[in-house]
Amino acid sequence: MTEIVVVTSFNYYLPLSSPEPPPIAVVLCPFSAMASSAQSPSQSDAIDEVFQLIKAHQEKATRLPPIEEVRTILDHSIRGMLSTFSQKHEGYPSGSMVDFACDSNGSPIIAVSNLAVHTKELLANPKCSLLIAKDPEDRTDLIITLHGDAISVPETDKDAIHTSYLAKHPDAFWVDFVDFQFFRIEPKSVSFVSGIATALLRSGEFTNKDFREAKVDQIYQFSKPISSHMNKDHANDTKLIVQKSTSIPVEFANMVDVDSLGFNVKAGYKSSNFKLRIPFPRRAEERKDVKTLIIEMLQAAKSQVN
Repeated sequence: MTEIVVVTSFNYYLPLSSPEPPPIAVVLCPFSAMASSAQSPSQSDAIDEVFQLIKAHQEKATRLPPIEEVRTILDHSIRGMLSTFSQKHEGYPSGSMVDFACDSNGSPIIAVSNLAVHTKELLANPKCSLLIAKDPEDRTDLIITLHGDAISVPETDKDAIHTSYLAKHPDAFWVDFVDFQFFRIEPKSVSFVSGIATALLRSGEFTNKDFREAKVDQIYQFSKPISSHMNKDHANDTKLIVQKSTSIPVEFANMVDVDSLGFNVKAGYKSSNFKLRIPFPRRAEERKDVKTLIIEMLQAAKSQVN
């Protein structure tokens, strides 16, 4: 099965209205290089045609400003790769998977055991990084790397941090064990990259100040229930909306997530899978607006079919 991932994040970093965007690295290559050599000329032509439709659509698809999307994804993530300075192997990094929850400023909070190697390494050298993948199953999707210093949470903040952490990890009863403590990773910089190993590679970096001032999209918190409902009960409706929006006769379209400016889907066409950004006609201010917008888009799609 061919995976058309080249346009997963096309126009990913073109905000509606925001300050000067961060530096972006773009690497372009011929789309034909993505096609399998086993494909017939007609299949290659069909894929090329689909790519051109996708490209034209995604160039105009509105998205959150990059810093808002990064802040939003990080705020709703719960697990990442922590890198510390190894004490056993001096000069080399040490990595471990950790659960975390962000505080109100966007700083990741981790609960660590005094017996853990990474805890001892953080106490010896607080400099660390935390890597978060929006979709661990898709290397082309958004990847965030936060560099910062891990500082032990002061006693005065522990109750609030404890509550916030358990809100994201309700089964983490072990945080109350005597050998556990909370660390806050104070960001120094936050960088992002998407489109790895595809025809479009984009990246950027934000300062701690810019990151803290960025807003968390308020609609994204409803992504899971909305996407689950649409995929379970209205999968064909999503497909019709995608077909209308992109002019591509997709065979299926599964909603991945939703924000105030639109939603993302994983779609399929002729044994090829790809991700698409589908913009709303206007911004959704509340959860109920999402339903209204989807109904409007569906009605428009059905009227075109009829």
